[in-house]
Amino acid sequence: MPATNSRPHVVSAERAGRDRPTEDRIFTTPNAVIVLDGASQPGNRRLDGGWLAEQVGQRLAQLLTEHPDIGLVDALTEAIDRIRHLHDLQPGSAPSTTVSLVRWTGNDVHILVLGDSPTIVLTRNGEIHQVRDDRLSRVALDQHADLHEAIRQRGGFGFQHAAEWTTLVEAQRQARNTPEGYWIAEAAPEAARHAVYARWPVNDIAATLTMTDGVSDGIDNYQTPPTWKSAFALANHHPTRLIETVHQAEKNDAEGRRWPRSKRHDDKAVALIRLTPAAHIAELIS
Repeated sequence: MPATNSRPHVVSAERAGRDRPTEDRIFTTPNAVIVLDGASQPGNRRLDGGWLAEQVGQRLAQLLTEHPDIGLVDALTEAIDRIRHLHDLQPGSAPSTTVSLVRWTGNDVHILVLGDSPTIVLTRNGEIHQVRDDRLSRVALDQHADLHEAIRQRGGFGFQHAAEWTTLVEAQRQARNTPEGYWIAEAAPEAARHAVYARWPVNDIAATLTMTDGVSDGIDNYQTPPTWKSAFALANHHPTRLIETVHQAEKNDAEGRRWPRSKRHDDKAVALIRLTPAAHIAELIS
């Protein structure tokens, strides 16, 4: 079995979904990758999801660089708390962002996921493991159904149906950072304590893929690419290939008839961490 690379190799790619700046962010440190997806909101706001993703990502990168042994939950708690105080953010009315964080040490790979930006793990024996937080998909089900019905009846995409989309966003806001709802990075530092956490011995891991839901929707909803191993195969060449494959699937469903969704193209960001050589990864997924 190939030895662990002395320096894991990180390669990433991003693409904006619409004709405006992306709200996804990727940050790297000497031993970590952070992927964030700022939540889109109805209307134009100066402090939007992309702004919060930038602020939280910058602070996390700083903490993980200056304190390489800090716990991931503690780092995220401190980052949210600092941004909340600096900008006087109020729970329930602040923008929000997902956080997916992968850090490798001499012994372990640590993964934290808060919100629907999953991390997928490829082990050195070819197994796939998913570290996911799907709690958001289980709230506001009636409002989701109303929005999808509006799309089916009148065509277009979710953001074009302002009344239904606004109602859905408000229902999600009411459930945000509550025990019966879901947890997300916003203005409540305690949300970090509810993140999904996983750890593997570093010598067990061949690679990880961390992405926003604009990319994971390709596998989860469009089956394009059809499997996580095929997603790793594309990303192993370069993550841009994975992004473009998902983007093309959306382009082929330009009216959203096959896959009703909020936007024709969501923002997309993905980072591949290779902990073993690319050639070995190719063998594992062939």
